Amino acid sequence: MLEKPLSPELRQRLQETLRRNPSQMTLQLARDLDVPEVEVIRAMPEGRSVEMDISRWQEIFERFAELGKVHVIVSNSSTTCEVVGEFGGFSTWGEFFNVQTPSLDMHLRPEHLAAVFAVEKPSHLEGNATPSSEECFSTTGSRRVTLSFQFFDRKGDSALKVFLNFGGKPTPERSAQFASIREQFRKS
Repeated sequence: MLEKPLSPELRQRLQETLRRNPSQMTLQLARDLDVPEVEVIRAMPEGRSVEMDISRWQEIFERFAELGKVHVIVSNSSTTCEVVGEFGGFSTWGEFFNVQTPSLDMHLRPEHLAAVFAVEKPSHLEGNATPSSEECFSTTGSRRVTLSFQFFDRKGDSALKVFLNFGGKPTPERSAQFASIREQFRKS
């Protein structure tokens, strides 16, 4: 996917930064280190990002229709747009795969999608305190993480992100939905 792979030194720097500050915005870290955002996602500690099978992108989107309201973020170099809505109303027209419901109207160009990940990450909305990875991912059930599916283009830039929750502790239902989609489409 990338023209030039990351050097081992840069990959190690990414991993160390993510360990020190697991709630850092991946988009900002990518810009700070001048790397594609997909490489930040790939550098996350074991289990925090799981690559899924991008060849099954349409099936993944169809599963999103079962989720009800989700938080969708689309960013480019000059704008970030956040929408809370529901997936559905799927159709195709020319090069576009359309998502059209009363709350969400998107037109995707799937041939540009190159990777998708299921991501569990501490929310950057939790305030100024930076919890450790152990605090964020404790087995006591007090996880303060966001659960998202993140799509990337061929350059490694974010195409869109679909959040099942946006900060706070995910509900058991949301956690189960996330795990089901992640495992169904996990890249083998």
